[in-house]
Amino acid sequence: MTEELLTRREGVAGILSLNRPKAIHALTQGMCEAMSAALAGWADDVEVKAIIVEHAEGRGFCSGGDINLLRHSALTDGGEEGRRFFFDEYRLNDQMFNYGKPLVAFMDGITMGGGVGISQPAKYRVATQNTRFAMPETGIGLFPDVGGGWYLSNLEGRVGQFLALTGARLDGAECLWAGLATHYLPAEALPEAKARIAAGEEIGGVLAALATTPPEAKIAAHAAAIRQHFAFDTLEDVLASLESDSGEWAARELATLRTKSPQSCKVALRQLAESAALDTFTENMAMEYRIGARVLVLPDFAEGVRAVIVDKDQSPKWSPASPEGVTQEMLDAIFAPLPPEEEWKPL
Repeated sequence: MTEELLTRREGVAGILSLNRPKAIHALTQGMCEAMSAALAGWADDVEVKAIIVEHAEGRGFCSGGDINLLRHSALTDGGEEGRRFFFDEYRLNDQMFNYGKPLVAFMDGITMGGGVGISQPAKYRVATQNTRFAMPETGIGLFPDVGGGWYLSNLEGRVGQFLALTGARLDGAECLWAGLATHYLPAEALPEAKARIAAGEEIGGVLAALATTPPEAKIAAHAAAIRQHFAFDTLEDVLASLESDSGEWAARELATLRTKSPQSCKVALRQLAESAALDTFTENMAMEYRIGARVLVLPDFAEGVRAVIVDKDQSPKWSPASPEGVTQEMLDAIFAPLPPEEEWKPL
């Protein structure tokens, strides 16, 4: 395996522990391959009854994927290495979603991007007071991938569209409210929860016993506004709806949307609409791979990462610069099937 991923057995539990604390446990291709291999090994082990997905030391569960690798690939090899990363990462996401044993993901701390991709497939998703959940990809010219189309399109009240477009961060209480977490535990209770699960106790019972009542979910106060303004599958309609509202919340969200890649926002809305019509998660991942293969090498991704992560000037120059510049033909090309030999396939 790799030291960036620690795997071990404790009692009846197979444990996957992310171990890149300096990078807030961002996923590398090696980590994805190692997780897939461990899961494959435990799948037929009758002594393994559950899988725990956690992080080792540090302040976050998983901050995302290896964005610097993806940008370097986009700029130097036509996206070849980046597509290999997506291919293996999406295979892991699909493997986890369809795994035959219960997964328990402890989303203690930052859970973004790729971290969403390895926590949302879990039957049990545990948030804490430290959880900070987001899919912030439209801010770097990407899109909410790793299964984001499937998970976000299934949220009630158009909350998924709101999260996909704005990249809003949710705390643990808000994750529970939205359905992104199944349980809310104090972080101090996680070692006991993991030990009891490893000892063979029933997972749902353990988590229910240790759960506490979370604080009020702040996003709930804006549920009606989200349902109203994000009810549309076109970016222009969302913007117009927000513009028609003189309230402070609408103005703030409108200002946020104005900073995002118009291309990414339009891709995300179409992605969620198409995901909602698919029958299986595997079909969703094949679609997201097509999108990823194209978006990776379009100008907005390298420019977005430059502005937000490399130079940190927070002033990306999007291309196209306006929603009107992102045509239906451009979107059709992004979503089009790949040549048969390049299409994504599950493990």
